[in-house]
Amino acid sequence: MRFEFATAQRIIFGAGTLRQAGPLIAELGRAALLVTGEDRSRADPLRAVLDAAGVTHATFSVPGEPTTDEAREGAEQVAAHGCDIVIGIGGGSAIDAAKAIAVLSANGGDPLDYLEVVGRGQPLTRPALPIVAIPTTAGTGAEATRNAVLAAPEHQIKASLRSPTMLPRLAVVDPELTYGLPPEVTASTGLDALTQLIEPFTSVRANPLTDGFCREGMGRIARSLAAVYENGANAAARVDMALASLLGGLALANAGLGVAHGFAGPVGGMFPAPHGAVCAAFLPHVMAANIRALVERAPGSPMLHRYDEIAHILTGDPAARAADGIRWVQALTAQLRIPALGAYGVRLEDAPALVEKTLIASSTKANPIVLTREELTEILTRAL
Repeated sequence: MRFEFATAQRIIFGAGTLRQAGPLIAELGRAALLVTGEDRSRADPLRAVLDAAGVTHATFSVPGEPTTDEAREGAEQVAAHGCDIVIGIGGGSAIDAAKAIAVLSANGGDPLDYLEVVGRGQPLTRPALPIVAIPTTAGTGAEATRNAVLAAPEHQIKASLRSPTMLPRLAVVDPELTYGLPPEVTASTGLDALTQLIEPFTSVRANPLTDGFCREGMGRIARSLAAVYENGANAAARVDMALASLLGGLALANAGLGVAHGFAGPVGGMFPAPHGAVCAAFLPHVMAANIRALVERAPGSPMLHRYDEIAHILTGDPAARAADGIRWVQALTAQLRIPALGAYGVRLEDAPALVEKTLIASSTKANPIVLTREELTEILTRAL
């Protein structure tokens, strides 16, 4: 048994923790670039905290999932304002943009010099500027990961910048920041979190540390995601979802993902589709395809028992089997009104391009079994 585990240097979790974060941030830098989502006002509580701590700040807004162009522009803003720290506050897009901006500011050059898959894949040799990650959604776990996903429009794909120094120096996970999420965002991000717990649990790189995170996180989502979708003011469920998202980030950063995320990058690069909803559309079909392939080609694989365990956790029934887990996921996505991929313009004729991109995606490499082009095409067809 061999594995590595790395995460954010410091994580503080709990309701109200943002109000306590000023002195911790001031230890890391005195001039911050705040990277936010489209609604800059979501960062107003943070601005008050920074002002009280004597940290100056400028704001850079990323209205959607970050692109290579926005990473370039953000690095220019760091230089223009003399920033020595980058703070991402928002969903995974804002946090990923912050991580990309921080590492590009330190290394220079263009995102495509370092981007995986479609870039030149050069190593990021210089440490990123200090990064603080403050999630306001409960889904991506980006506050605990060492990569930043960027859309490369010229290649119609999303791919990652990756470096150990992109792990945030400080992650502030305050469930109070998620209280105002609308139901559709709660659903999409929550199902992303679920996917990021199931896939690392069945990854070829799963290890005892990440297994524990996955088990704990799946249990919390099973009891709380539908509840908080129906009642966004359910504070206990918001805490469960914020913690489950963090646990998913800890797990995926150290154990990898699988084919659901392998597909999500290409789909997100080619179509205007929310990442979490895309993962949810694929998840039950990927689970079913993996189980069929394992039964046919690796019947002794311990991963088959893991899919049974997933069913136990999600359904609460110790007698549940893998197929029950798939049905539970399908029922949840229906309850949360997650559309099929066709709603975003994906068509069967897009399958060849999407399958080829999925085959080379970094997430696909951790899938519990290698799936064929035919199996991947069937997954996509069922997700439509």
